[in-house]
Amino acid sequence: MRGSATARTPATRRRSVRAAGALVSAGLLVPLLGAAPSSGAAAPAASARLQDAFASAAAEYQVPRSVLLGVSYLQSRWDAHGGAPSVTGGYGPMHLTDARTAIAAAPHHSEGTEDPRGDASRGVLKPKEARDPTAEVPENSQLPARLKTLPRAAELSGLSAERLRTDPAANVRGGAALLAAAQKKLGKPLSEDPADWYGAIARFSGADDRATAATYANDVFAVIRDGQARTTDAGQRVTLAADSGLRPDAAQMRGMGLRKAAAGATECPSTVACEWIPAPYEEFKAPDGSDDYGNHDLSNRPKSQSIDTIVIHDTEGRWEGVLKLVQDPTYVSWQYTLRSTDGHIAQHVKAKDVAWHAGNWYVNAKSIGLEHEGFLAQPDSWYTEAMYRSSARLVKYLGKKYDIPLDRQHIIGHDNVQGTVPSTIAGMHTDPGPYWDWQHYFTLMGKPFVRTAGPDGGLVTVAPEYAKNRPEYTGCVKPGEKCETHGSAAVRVHTEPRDDAPLIKDIGLRPGGGDSTIGVNDVGARLSTGQQYAVAERKGDWTAVWYLGQKAWFKNPKKQPTALDASGPVITPKAGADSVPVYGRAYPEKEAYPAGVPAQPVTPLPYKLLSGQKYAVGDKMPGEYFYAPTFDTAPHKVVRGKDTYYEVQFGHRVAYVRAADVRVVPSGS
Repeated sequence: MRGSATARTPATRRRSVRAAGALVSAGLLVPLLGAAPSSGAAAPAASARLQDAFASAAAEYQVPRSVLLGVSYLQSRWDAHGGAPSVTGGYGPMHLTDARTAIAAAPHHSEGTEDPRGDASRGVLKPKEARDPTAEVPENSQLPARLKTLPRAAELSGLSAERLRTDPAANVRGGAALLAAAQKKLGKPLSEDPADWYGAIARFSGADDRATAATYANDVFAVIRDGQARTTDAGQRVTLAADSGLRPDAAQMRGMGLRKAAAGATECPSTVACEWIPAPYEEFKAPDGSDDYGNHDLSNRPKSQSIDTIVIHDTEGRWEGVLKLVQDPTYVSWQYTLRSTDGHIAQHVKAKDVAWHAGNWYVNAKSIGLEHEGFLAQPDSWYTEAMYRSSARLVKYLGKKYDIPLDRQHIIGHDNVQGTVPSTIAGMHTDPGPYWDWQHYFTLMGKPFVRTAGPDGGLVTVAPEYAKNRPEYTGCVKPGEKCETHGSAAVRVHTEPRDDAPLIKDIGLRPGGGDSTIGVNDVGARLSTGQQYAVAERKGDWTAVWYLGQKAWFKNPKKQPTALDASGPVITPKAGADSVPVYGRAYPEKEAYPAGVPAQPVTPLPYKLLSGQKYAVGDKMPGEYFYAPTFDTAPHKVVRGKDTYYEVQFGHRVAYVRAADVRVVPSGS
């Protein structure tokens, strides 16, 4: 039932300061770097309705306003997303979950056809139980409590489920009702002091283990201590004043009945909650009677091979189902899975071992894969702040541990992984897609994308303002049907500097020469935030870059730029070369393979890097192939050749060129 409507006055209360309980480590209380309040411009008074809704709901349910604002920020950064559900079926500023309703309406997207291992030394992988997007919608009783908080909020508030899904103010009221109910269930008073709400906030997370619940609550209190201010996706200005002296009563975690997660041998920073749920390394008989094994390969990285890439994925599966999938020895694996509702992390494969996740064996052998929960494979669904923060902390930790630079040539999406040979390009995955907020993600790591040079720098870093950048997409629900308007991290490229010019063609995706489309899963003519490209020309509000062997134009007005000037090394064909082949993997020359290890073909892709063109360059690396065809690790070998390669940002996906074919020059030359 609703709480008393009597208003408290948090601004005039005497604040209690309590020491954190011994249950919570000091590491969990460290605020996330890069999460300082934004400095957006002041919004007109008419856009303060959501701020008023927080004040009204806080008074109605006797929840401190800062607690309500802090929880909502960690859920959604106060965005309403036009009533669209998150990747875990959460709605509105409070991310109230109604997973069954969301699943029933969700189409399936971004399911590529590539072999996730991406190496011909083993047969194509098939799961025991294929993922079926048309599977029966589960009953509410089959879903965990964390995925059905909206129906509970409807019971407590008396508001309809439909209103809680679509009305931001009602959604805030529903969240306040849940917090008040959690506080009462813990036997705590509806105190005006935020420090007294630690247990209720931990309970609101939906986590079933102590470490995750504590991490979530600590993040909320970090938001309250730091303060935040931003304009939401609906143009609503919301402010949370900083409360730097606040210390939560973390001792409330005792007696909440939460399990202790099996951290085991996890490789995680102390500022996240991590659990060891191992993927199997098992030997078995394949259906044809031959010896087979799964679902990853033992290795000894970084001693055997460097780890130079982190690949960001979207699971397109509910947490529980994804965990079953990664424990299937006949199919795929990855190092980490991150849960949407509370940012909980499960590790499945040690970083030293090679997981099967990217569809390109060369990338798999030198990368770590992070899967982010999303059973709504609907591309215009959104990701929670709790998951962004956990993921950013994990990537920052892994970057430091394995000397991986925090930039977009080393932190890539699955959609940026190139096909190994021409026949595999069209089947590569497209997750996490155009709605993953790369700028926010890197800001949380303390590495925001900023201007680093003047107009003559020769490079641009793609960096549209996510909320204002709203390109039209189709195919989110039905082929050809327009998607809901949504902020995006992607920018399209055209053949000429005008809006109605054709999009750049991708002959790898469409060997027959078909046109690129505005389909949400079509990456043929798409730049992504953080990627760098060499400038080819400028005309008024338009900038051209070299892309897939072509001059590609995108709109880049001074008043609302979609790219920032930069400088750095670029590659161009060596003198006298009309064109240079481009590869999907950096494999050694034939002569480098020892007896017993089949030489892998160095097969060029259908693209060409033409004379006079320039491309942003990443690492220089030796040609390298990890031979691992059997469960027994004795035959495993890392083959290195004399040929060296450069990684380049060739199109939406990264690619490789032989160092002998190109020269490196400054971008502004």
